[in-house]
Parts: sequence; C-alpha cells; structure tokens
Amino acid sequence: MGFYELLQSHDWDETKDDIYSKSSNDVVRALGSNQLTVEDFKALISPAASPYLEEMAQQSRMKTLRRFGRTIQMYVPLYLSNACTNFCIYCGFNHENSVSRLTLNSAQILEEVEAIKKLGFEHLLLVTGEHPVKAGFSYLKDTIRLLKEHFKLISIEVAPMDTEQYKELVDLGLNSVYIYQETFHEKRYNVYHPKGKKANFRYRLETPERLGQAGAYKTGLGCLLGLEDWRTDSFFTALHLDFLRRNYWRTKYSIAFPRLRPHVGSFQPNSIISDRELVQLICAYRLFDENVELSLSTRESAEFRDRLVYMGITTMSAGSSTEPGGYANKNRSLEQFSINDARSPEEVKNQIQAAGYETVWKDWDSYLQ
Repeated sequence: MGFYELLQSHDWDETKDDIYSKSSNDVVRALGSNQLTVEDFKALISPAASPYLEEMAQQSRMKTLRRFGRTIQMYVPLYLSNACTNFCIYCGFNHENSVSRLTLNSAQILEEVEAIKKLGFEHLLLVTGEHPVKAGFSYLKDTIRLLKEHFKLISIEVAPMDTEQYKELVDLGLNSVYIYQETFHEKRYNVYHPKGKKANFRYRLETPERLGQAGAYKTGLGCLLGLEDWRTDSFFTALHLDFLRRNYWRTKYSIAFPRLRPHVGSFQPNSIISDRELVQLICAYRLFDENVELSLSTRESAEFRDRLVYMGITTMSAGSSTEPGGYANKNRSLEQFSINDARSPEEVKNQIQAAGYETVWKDWDSYLQ
C-alpha cells in the first residue's frame, strides 16, 4: 500500500477533531514516551500541549544535541527560473501574475556561482518555477553538470519528476530533493492549485516514494503554513514521514516550516500559526523523530531564527535571494516572495557561533556512506 491509500483511510475533519480533543493526560503520556507514535504527535501539536511548551523545548534541545551536536548546516537557494505554468493562488510565480520572467542561461548561472562562492556556501539548493520547457528535466541536467564542480552538495526544489528522471539526476551527483505537498487536504487542494500540472494532487503526493525508489540521499517534506489548519496539515506531514521512514529507510528526511510571506498577488493566509505555535510544532517534530533534520529559512525573522538554534533546528539558509540572478544582479520584480531575515551569511554565522554552535557548510554525512 502506498501513502495515497493510507491517506484515504484518514478523514480530514475527523482527524482535526481528534487533534483538538486531546487532553493534558495525552500530552503527559507523549512526553513520557521513549518512542512516539503518530497519536502522540497529535497530542504534542494540540492546544492541550501549549502549557507544556517549556518541557517540550527542553526535551527537544536535549535530543537535538545528542543526535546533531552543536552544529547548524548552512545552505543557500539559487533561483534559476521564475517561469511557471501553474496557477497557484498563493505564489508570486503564478502564471497569471504580471511579473518579469527570467530563466538563467549558463553564463548567468556562472555569474551567480561567483557571487555565491564569495559568501562561503558549499551546499546549493536549486529552485525553479514549474515550467517543463524552460526549466524542465533537460535544463536541470545541464545545470547540475555545470555546477557539480563548484559545490560539494547540490539539492533541488523543482517540479516533481518520474523515477527514472530522478535516477539520472542522482547519478549526475544530485544529493537531495525538497518537495512540499502544500496541503494534504485533497478536497481543498485544487482551490489553491486550479490549473497546471501541480493540480495533480496524487502525482505530487507520491513524489517522495519515487525518490526513495530512485535512491535519493535525502528528501525534504513539509506543508505550506497558511493554507489549511496548520495542526491537521502538520499531522499528515508527520504521517507521511512515518510512512516513508518505514518503507524507504535508506533515505534521510528533513522537514521545513514555510509560513506564507508577502508576494505578488492578493492571497491572504487562511490559517495563522503564531511564533509560539511554530515553536511548539518544531519541538513536536523533534520529539517524534530524533533523526529528522529540521530547517528554518529566511522567511522567518532574525530574532526568531536565533532563538530556534537552541530548540531543535539543524539547518538554515542565509543571505537568500528569491529571484533568478539575484546574487549577481538584484531585481526584486522577479522574486517569489519577500525574505524576512536579511542578514548576510557572515552575520548569521557570527550569531550562531556566539550561541556556542558551529556552522557546517556541507552535509558531511553523505561523504561517509
């Protein structure tokens, strides 16, 4: 049975009601467990867990130090293209938005490489809009070939692909793939994705299984915080993680926490998650899975990110640009969304070190396999 079939066995509304009905006894039981179940995760993300946030944070810190030590992995996104054939109503790259479009050619990519290398990064995340012609499989193959001699670790966050395509990219040197379901609420999914290939809920949902079959080193999961009820979507993200780590255990996993940020368009979040609630969610994931990497991007403020260094986050971006060509030549009319933490990588590194942690500029584990 694949994850889609497992998802069909869970009713969204019943799941939501179950989360909101969890009691303090359920939370205490989860906090005392050595190996949490998905039911325990429900308790830890429920409103009933709010009074226990300090204990959750302490346990999360302890487990993170035990597994990852005092280290924060650093990466930077390189936006290759904002061309997109999808109509996601919450995204600045929406095909209907009146924005300038740019897909970087080889010379422009190398300009970006020169600018990024000066910042110290060895882990590069390639990001594109979902355009099968301008930024599709062939384009990514050529780009990875171009970049692999310049960076120790290359990841992608692009349109979903078939298993054989992923295999080819892995053979070329691709390390990790980040693929976010946005929302697991299938009945509401097409409200946010009315047209384009991304409107295919099941094809996107099954991407991590294809990645496991392709032998990807790491898969990044997550939901977009701001579409549907954050607790319910986060439960299904945890259920997805649980399914994948049991069935594709050779693959490593990471979780990201993207909250909607200002962008071109008029979409307003339907569900608000506060800073305190986001801390609760991050700690719940750490208690649920001691090995999962937890990533926090520059969508969040500098002050908030600095606090989360102590509570379970293991991976951060810095100095990010969300526009194609944005490191060598800034042009905010091309950006996907506005960043929140505008500090330079050097400033972020200094703050992490002042907190007693070490910055790691590539994933050493992948070279020790």
